[in-house]
Amino acid sequence: MRVTWIQPEDLVGHEFLQARQEGKQVDEVEERWLGAGGRPAPTRGASPEPVSPHLRALALDLLDELAALPRPLVSEEPDDLEEILAGANPASVRDVDPERIAGAWLGRAVGCVLGKPVENVPREGIRAIAQGTGNWPVRGWFTAAGLDPAVSERYPWNRASRPTSLAENIDGVPEDDDLNFTMLGLVLLERHGIGFSAVDVAKAWLDFLPAGRIFTAERVAMRNLLEAFLPPETATRRNPFREWVGARLRVDAYGWAAGGDPVAAARMAWEDARVSHTANGVYAAMFMAAAHAASLGASSAADCADVGLSVVPARSRLAEAIRAARGLRGDWDAVVDELYARYGGYHGVHAINNTALVAAALYAFEDFSPAICAVVQGGWDTDTNGAAVGSIFGALGPIEKRWSEPLRGRFASSLPSFDGITLDELVSRTLAVA
Repeated sequence: MRVTWIQPEDLVGHEFLQARQEGKQVDEVEERWLGAGGRPAPTRGASPEPVSPHLRALALDLLDELAALPRPLVSEEPDDLEEILAGANPASVRDVDPERIAGAWLGRAVGCVLGKPVENVPREGIRAIAQGTGNWPVRGWFTAAGLDPAVSERYPWNRASRPTSLAENIDGVPEDDDLNFTMLGLVLLERHGIGFSAVDVAKAWLDFLPAGRIFTAERVAMRNLLEAFLPPETATRRNPFREWVGARLRVDAYGWAAGGDPVAAARMAWEDARVSHTANGVYAAMFMAAAHAASLGASSAADCADVGLSVVPARSRLAEAIRAARGLRGDWDAVVDELYARYGGYHGVHAINNTALVAAALYAFEDFSPAICAVVQGGWDTDTNGAAVGSIFGALGPIEKRWSEPLRGRFASSLPSFDGITLDELVSRTLAVA
């Protein structure tokens, strides 16, 4: 069996890409790897064929060698929390509006489910599917009804999500890591309050998360935990996915629990994110948590994005990307074209490109439905981006019944004790910790 995301011979190729993005010089190390018979990063989660014990041992050695190289961008992209938040200003705590919390939970679920069936489908494939079913620009749930088989053969649906996330089969909110982690954030707040540590996060992972239902940086961090490494080393040890988008999807509950204080939300996000991520992977989580905190009182999504940007180091690559997204105007397809031109070199689930796309949607739209549809049709990590935008616009409200009715206010989950939980119960428990 080939296990995705943790085989050393697969991680090395991803590490070359990540190290170069951090400004490291890795050409000589890469030449040694390829000369020994190693392969570039697999296009999927795992390469199909095993390698020799010698090549696997070399992969482990090279991962450690690459990790030991200094990170040239550390002055622009610090790790220390106080350095990151040096320019941020806390806000006064406000009473939490139950309707905004309910809208945020529901909006997160709607956006996630909308994006699930086209997760991993390229942008041109999303367009072909939507056009083939009279749903372009995207304005409702995806459907297979009436779709030319040639289109679905060329652009297959996400295999795991097709049975649960098309218009013809949605019956409640299906299980998804984007929602499992939001529930797990609630668990952390119930256990420890807003003062939890990265070690508390790690313990919750071990208690609640099935390893097969977490991916990329999270799966590597879980492996590191099981090998007795603790945060923040869990994020840096043989983890080429440390700046991908995974930490960003985990932080909604921290924003809601912060009572409108973006700095408090960002501090919680930092503790959580550093279990599995570094630099821009962490900043993306902080951006999103602060935006969620703002959504409890803001009048526009653009205001939420500005608040989120305030907790991101100003000279970081992520801050540059968010500012670029804020400056784009005009036709949405043209906006997305420009984001792909600038950030398409990053992996499809990297934090920088996906957060730029989310920010663009927050700045461009004023209402829930156009915003979630636009960000999903933009491609990259469709369910994660749909969930993030849906959560912000859901808090601002309103959400049309055509979105909420098929979800039935009921969530599936692979977390112990959460499968079948209702929207009302999630809102009640969130209000209790907020």
